[in-house]
Amino acid sequence: MYFWFLSFFISTIFFNPSGIMAQEKGKADSEVSFPGEVAGWKWDGKENHYNRKTIFDYINGAGELYIAYNFNGVKVRRYEKANHPPIIAEVYDMGTSEDAFGVFSFERQDEEAGIGQGSEFGGGLLRFWKGRFFVSVFAEGQGKEAETATLDLGKIIAISIKFTGPVPKLLGVLPNGKAGLLEKSTRYLRSHILLNQRFFIANQNILNLNPKTEAVLGQYLQGKQKVHLLVIRYAEETEAAAALQKFKRAYMSEVGPQNTIQTEDKKWTAAEQRKKFVLIVFGAGSKAEVVKWIRAVEERIGSL
Repeated sequence: MYFWFLSFFISTIFFNPSGIMAQEKGKADSEVSFPGEVAGWKWDGKENHYNRKTIFDYINGAGELYIAYNFNGVKVRRYEKANHPPIIAEVYDMGTSEDAFGVFSFERQDEEAGIGQGSEFGGGLLRFWKGRFFVSVFAEGQGKEAETATLDLGKIIAISIKFTGPVPKLLGVLPNGKAGLLEKSTRYLRSHILLNQRFFIANQNILNLNPKTEAVLGQYLQGKQKVHLLVIRYAEETEAAAALQKFKRAYMSEVGPQNTIQTEDKKWTAAEQRKKFVLIVFGAGSKAEVVKWIRAVEERIGSL
């Protein structure tokens, strides 16, 4: 009997394609669930799973966004209704709530939908995050009924996620209020590739961004003037110092030991280190103003 059980166990793990994945996903499955039907759209009975190695089989060309964070895997379900466009629901396990927020923040541009801890809905696409999960729900076609069902499906999934999680503490270093921060411009990043897609700095990784670093990017509007503020937290002070020097050599080579420079567009850039943090201001109107931005961030860093 023992040998029969052992043989059955081994065959289940090694020959059942969902065996290992089911065990690995067990915890996630208990924390988020899909309905079988919503507004007449029925689940087709299939659930596809993709991890860091196979994500490109599902979204080739867009997988870099998730890989740039602590992405663990995604579950995908398809819902169908006769004479209506199919609806796709994707639940991404991002490892931490900070990374779930990061993915959400990277493409944020539409109106809040009131789902999860943060959401947006536009063009038939619902995006939201809650806890360590980022969720995308969309219809493969247009129609008012499909839009309503998309939102309803998202609400059901969000309710099934019982735990919430904190936003990145690093967001707190960005001055807000009268400073003119454009809320939807705030990005939480770990990759120079993603950073360059939102604010191009250099083709190379001149700030040494990596999975252990955290970066926040904010855009400010003061009158007609746009200022970008980038704050990066490194694991060690030595890493921050090395990154600052690398940035200055590549971006501010002519300033020598100084930390400010006037660029060709007559705007000012400044870069400084404070312990494990590197602070960079782009596009300030004057040298005095760029120093003012640095000081404003310094005051906020002290609380982290």
